Order: sequence, then C-alpha cells, then structure tokens
Amino acid sequence: MSGLRRRLVLASASPRRRELLAQVGYEFEVMPANIPEERGPDEEPTAFVTRLAREKAGVVFDRLSGKPDNDGLIVLGADTSVVVAEEILGKPADEADAARMLRLLSGRQHRVVTGVCVLSREHSEVAVESTLVAMRRISEAEIAAYIATGEPMDKAGGYGIQGRAARWIPRIEGCYFNVVGLPLARVATMLEAGGVDG
Repeated sequence: MSGLRRRLVLASASPRRRELLAQVGYEFEVMPANIPEERGPDEEPTAFVTRLAREKAGVVFDRLSGKPDNDGLIVLGADTSVVVAEEILGKPADEADAARMLRLLSGRQHRVVTGVCVLSREHSEVAVESTLVAMRRISEAEIAAYIATGEPMDKAGGYGIQGRAARWIPRIEGCYFNVVGLPLARVATMLEAGGVDG
C-alpha cells in the first residue's frame, strides 16, 4: 500500500471544509455527493451524521472507483449538525428559519457533531467528533442584523464561529475546527491510517 499513489477526493461542497483541508497541506479534489440529507425517524444525532458521512463517501467512491488509474482512490465524507435539546439544526431553510435557530441557541449551550468517513478499496473508517459550544444571549436586533449579512444561510445551526458570530461565543469545549466543519486532527489521523500523507 505504501507504494500506491493516493488520490484524495473530498465528497463535500462545503467551502469551509475545502479551506480547512488545504490549510493543513492536503492536495485533493472536490466532488460533492449531492445526496438527500434527511434524518430518519428517531435517528440519534451521532448516528445521523455518521450515516450521512458514510453515504457521501460511498456515493463518490462508487462513482469514481470503476474508472482507470483509481486503485489509489481515497474519499473523505463528512457531515456536521448542531444539536440543542436533542433537536438537530441543519442549514436554515430561509431567513425566518435562521432566526428561529439563533433564538434557540441564544443564552445556552449546544453541541456540534461531525461524522467523518474515510473510504478506500483497502480501508474504511468512520468516526464522530463532538464539541460543546456556549453562546451568550443575543437580542432580536443582533439576530436581524446578522441574518442581513447572509452569513447564516449556508451553515448548520445558522451561524459560523469563524465569522461574525464569534463575538457571541465566549467558550467551547473540544475541537474548534469541528465547529467550523471538519475536525482536522481526527481527520489527519484517519487519512494517515488510510495511506494519505499531508
């Protein structure tokens, strides 16, 4: 396996995941899986994100694995959700939904869970990372102003810790990069086990 040239593919359309992987030196291609991201009945948050990560990686792996020169193919799939009071918050459907999410998160703690799957012909590994995030109380005026920036609309839970919402987050417990969308240290360990060097 050590002599095999690895082709790393990220099965995600997330610009934040692309930026994070590039930040730590990986060379990779991007191919979104484009699968439905619907939670099953009574599906626990960790089961939900790990299932989606596995499905995303599997779809892209199957799409590419039959083509020539793909013996070294390795696919990284990931899915992130924000969980508050066991409700899973995905990306807002619209501005009203973003406001609803921000009101739910205001003045309390929530968890950010990311499922990660690394898949190749010889190797398959799935893991989940959880980070506890505290958000201070935010006013209706702050919520409205934040939504007007457009920043919440493509982010799980309706906020980005790496953006303007950072001012509302006094502390976290766990991996910061997980809250952005990809737990880098865990992913690096998984990719190394799969034969990918950074």
